[in-house]
Amino acid sequence: MEKEVAKQAGNNHPTSIPTGVFRTSDGYINIATTGGWIWERCAQAIGAPELYAHPDYATDPARSMNRDALTAEIEKRHRDEVDRDLGPRAQRGRRALWPDLCHRPDVRGRPVKHLGIAQDVPNDEDRHIRLVGQPVTLSRMPSRMVARLREFGEQTDEVLREFGFDADEVAKLRDQKMV
Repeated sequence: MEKEVAKQAGNNHPTSIPTGVFRTSDGYINIATTGGWIWERCAQAIGAPELYAHPDYATDPARSMNRDALTAEIEKRHRDEVDRDLGPRAQRGRRALWPDLCHRPDVRGRPVKHLGIAQDVPNDEDRHIRLVGQPVTLSRMPSRMVARLREFGEQTDEVLREFGFDADEVAKLRDQKMV
């Protein structure tokens, strides 16, 4: 509204602070706050109501100017404690689910199973490959993973030819175990 363009802040939101993925002492969490009321709920939920009352974090502009210090305060927390406390109090914060956690049968894998977004991916060797698909389900346009996954190194010859290597040069590189 004031014709000011927020500067890029890496993967973080340029104006809603704190918003992003935060490395806590025991893992990652994803927090997305939008305005003072949700920031207050977030600070309470992560067990740090003093952050909401602190003048360096009390307003959107103050949080923007002090983003790094606020991030450091959030990252002092324990992910499991934040996850446990954040769930019932705020809707916009959750544990970040990295690929190695998505299919585990414990609590970390439940959202993937509940949403039904894990999908089997076909391949030429009939190996069982299961990946996390789109988190959004559309009734008239379902998301399905149908493209075959490339095997490691499968396209090496093709890429080398694109860079100008002929068949003899590629064979020589293979003989020398360079590719």
